[in-house]
Amino acid sequence: MINSTIVADDPKKDPHAALRSPRERLDLLCDRGSFEPIRSVVRSPWLGPRAEDGDGVVVGLGRIDGRPVACFAQDSRFLGGSLGASHADSIDRVMELAGRSRIPIVGLIESAGARMQEGTAALGGFGRIFRRNVELSGLVPQISIVGGVAAGGACYSPALTDFTVMTKEASMFLTGPAIVREVAGEVVSPEQLGGHRVHERNGVCDLVAADDRGAAELARRLLGYLPQHAGGELPRTLSADPESADAGAGVPASSRQIYDVRAVISAVVDAGSLLEVGQRWARSILTGLARCDGRPVGIVANQPRYLGGVLDAASAQKAARFVETCNAFGLPLIVLVDTPGFMPGRQQETAGVIRFGATLLRAFAAATVPKLTVVMRKAYGGAFITMNCKDLGADLVFAWRDAEIGVMGAHSATGIISRRDWETADDPTSRRDALAAAYANEHLGAATAARLGFVDEVIEPGQTRSRLVWALGMLESARAAPSGWQ
Repeated sequence: MINSTIVADDPKKDPHAALRSPRERLDLLCDRGSFEPIRSVVRSPWLGPRAEDGDGVVVGLGRIDGRPVACFAQDSRFLGGSLGASHADSIDRVMELAGRSRIPIVGLIESAGARMQEGTAALGGFGRIFRRNVELSGLVPQISIVGGVAAGGACYSPALTDFTVMTKEASMFLTGPAIVREVAGEVVSPEQLGGHRVHERNGVCDLVAADDRGAAELARRLLGYLPQHAGGELPRTLSADPESADAGAGVPASSRQIYDVRAVISAVVDAGSLLEVGQRWARSILTGLARCDGRPVGIVANQPRYLGGVLDAASAQKAARFVETCNAFGLPLIVLVDTPGFMPGRQQETAGVIRFGATLLRAFAAATVPKLTVVMRKAYGGAFITMNCKDLGADLVFAWRDAEIGVMGAHSATGIISRRDWETADDPTSRRDALAAAYANEHLGAATAARLGFVDEVIEPGQTRSRLVWALGMLESARAAPSGWQ
């Protein structure tokens, strides 16, 4: 599988890897020889003849895997990459071209923020760029690569794009260490304040690369799963066999034992195709792009390795954002479910788990792309609904033969509905176990859920990939059929 961290350049082969110019970084991003700059001679009026070409930014058009792309790179060597009016005009212009031509845009961000010498004009420039980010949202893919310091207003544009990649040397913060020290009396380094370790854990950063070359490669990989624009054709590849033949091989029978859901995914998607997004944020849920039989898909999976795969405020927020992005660009969703429910407690309620849980509900319910759900071991309570159940709008729901689906686990349920019975028994523990087994058999089995219509098909774990491939093919054909076809 593809990890979200790309290895560093070899300094023996490239001793200047960390000292690349904006043009060199754009050449890394684009196909060899394909990048062509526009607005290459732009001068800030206040600087007059001292201004350098481009006013601190290089913008233009190129190709990635043969497909057109718009891109820009800020130049931290020129006034710290600070944004002035002409600088902003260049970025705004290439973003306008991306929207008009319906092609992706990739921004290489390295900026000290608004240019102090231009005052309000610089702030207005940021406003134009942010408005353009919003106008392009859901229309064309937008990717940000932060390769150095991004301060102040320079942070907001990446947060408005679909995916943000940071290098290990990068940092992002609204207020820098000097202001933090002056205002709050806190001494902190740029890395401690807003380095990749901070932002890959809070959801600001989606992917981390070792350096410029790795970041460019990640951006290229991301675009390899996405269409040129909303409603465009997804980039298909030849199908590849999965890494594992049986999705259930690494899954313990006991619902209380943990495992890594990547083992299941490795038997579902084409070998080497998984690219995790937000790998270190809200780790009880996994989101990622992959291919299944050559088709790009979005994966949303509970991760029992962390907190037992429980849903909470952060994981619901992470999944909702990812589902919305996949829906905007037409990627089918495969949802792998193994969750005991939502995390209970005062901390979660204070964090707004109701609001974020509802956000995920809304994202799944509103999504119009093919949505396939596989319940692996268990799906209880509100989490069963939230993880794309049939009544929420899943196209097809599969369940493994031994899966349990219900309001809560059997022991918890008997603790409520049969307490008097087992508490007064001669052997309360044995009686409660017997009642729990009877409850599970009657109410929680996958066969029961299928009989009641909440599951479309009960399958063996080893059938998971073949059934998903079949379902994706059928749903793709149905959506491509003429209007009114039944």
